[in-house]
Amino acid sequence: MKRKLPRLAPEYYRGKAYVFWTHTTEKREQFGLNREFHLNFREVLLHACIRYQLATPAYCIMPDHIHLFWVGTRSESDQIKACSFFRKYLGERIRPVRWQRQAHDHVVREDERTTGRYADSVNYILMNPVRAGLVEHWQDYAYLGALLPGYPDLDRRDPAFNDLFWKLLAQ
Repeated sequence: MKRKLPRLAPEYYRGKAYVFWTHTTEKREQFGLNREFHLNFREVLLHACIRYQLATPAYCIMPDHIHLFWVGTRSESDQIKACSFFRKYLGERIRPVRWQRQAHDHVVREDERTTGRYADSVNYILMNPVRAGLVEHWQDYAYLGALLPGYPDLDRRDPAFNDLFWKLLAQ
């Protein structure tokens, strides 16, 4: 019987928390990764972000796992609840493949945000398809992006993305 991964106390995942999540399938089984799945993923992600008051500065869908970075936008944000919601509804779209028992996470604490841990995490997410040999440049991979509710044209590939994302998030 596999044991649960250790988690920090719930308060680390609430409010304006920064968390790097990895959702992996059981036995690294692959699900159907295509444009339709990407659209379904974005729909579930959008609902999770709105319901739990989150923004997603980066995500990457790989054939057997998903990386995403969530930032809480309000004191009421709750990433543990959002993670459960996300896995439930996206899990319906990857059947018969199933998620591993628990997602992996790294809470980027406030002191780590100033030392570049946030940027390192986002870079790790974006470079995943390059490391896997799927593309030469991360910008060429079709299944990655960002999501900020209310801004459907926000493009992770835009060189001005970071400044624009944080400006919009601060509003």
